[in-house]
Amino acid sequence: MNSPVNMQSRVQDYLDERRRLGFQLKYPGRTLLSFAQFVDALNQIGPLTLDVMIEWARQDKQGRHRPETWARRFKLLRPFARYLQQFEPATAMPDESVFGPIPGWLMPHIYRDQEIVDLLAAARGLGPVGDLRAATYETLFGLMASTGLRLSEAVHLLDADVDLRLGLLTVRQTKFNKSRQLPLHPSTTAALQSYRQLRYQYVKERPEAPFFVGTRGKHLGNVLGLRQVERIFNELREQLGWSNRGAHDAPRIHDLRHTFAVRRMILWHEQGTDIDQAMLALSTYMGHAKISHTYWYLTAVPELMSVAAKKFEQFAQAQEVDYVQ
Repeated sequence: MNSPVNMQSRVQDYLDERRRLGFQLKYPGRTLLSFAQFVDALNQIGPLTLDVMIEWARQDKQGRHRPETWARRFKLLRPFARYLQQFEPATAMPDESVFGPIPGWLMPHIYRDQEIVDLLAAARGLGPVGDLRAATYETLFGLMASTGLRLSEAVHLLDADVDLRLGLLTVRQTKFNKSRQLPLHPSTTAALQSYRQLRYQYVKERPEAPFFVGTRGKHLGNVLGLRQVERIFNELREQLGWSNRGAHDAPRIHDLRHTFAVRRMILWHEQGTDIDQAMLALSTYMGHAKISHTYWYLTAVPELMSVAAKKFEQFAQAQEVDYVQ
């Protein structure tokens, strides 16, 4: 590329075109812009090469040096490289031959009931005393555990999205550009009502205000930051000293969502509910793009693998034929 800003321009044009088609591209957009800045800093002349892409993919700020991470970053370049080939036909095409295929989803940490109780109790103990902070995190983590909301969905709820009279949440335009409404358990509705009443003592009532708010200085009344919530959760996790039962480095806040899905399926099994019939409802409730993402739990989580195995045994027994006369 002759111009030092040309790659950034190409990326921005690509993102603008994709977004006009309805794609949000929040994380891919940030990643591609980072790639463009990296390429422009090299002052490269000529078509984009595989060596440059590989060098960028290996950039690892966290120092973990994992090939699967490099493979994920590499994969994000493929649609853009195809787009770029219309301007530079000699643009290299990244493929799985470099870092291998991206591994499948890793088994999550499924929280035990007592672990969730302990998490909420630890959040309740956050200081300073008499501040809204403890109630904010206790209610936030409790809502995620009881509804399976993504963290981004929970922190971006507006006060107007929480209808406590009907016991209904409205989750607007989140991942995959979808909106949905979630009925709440009465105990969850009561907890949200208590938090809202307490919050009104600190922040003026405004329908367009975030439901969960920052509590300190200039952050008072503003939306919580995702990194801030992750930091608080990690501090509480270390304080509680959980044993990790998942395939990730440690139990994660996102595992509250996985736990909700798994516990619901187990409950349905215990109640004799036809899980296959209920899967579509659960997939819709959780905002999955494909129902296969919901069925994944049956094969990835030990608690549900045993459920699936028992169902197969029952099916196999029903198909047996006694040929003995």
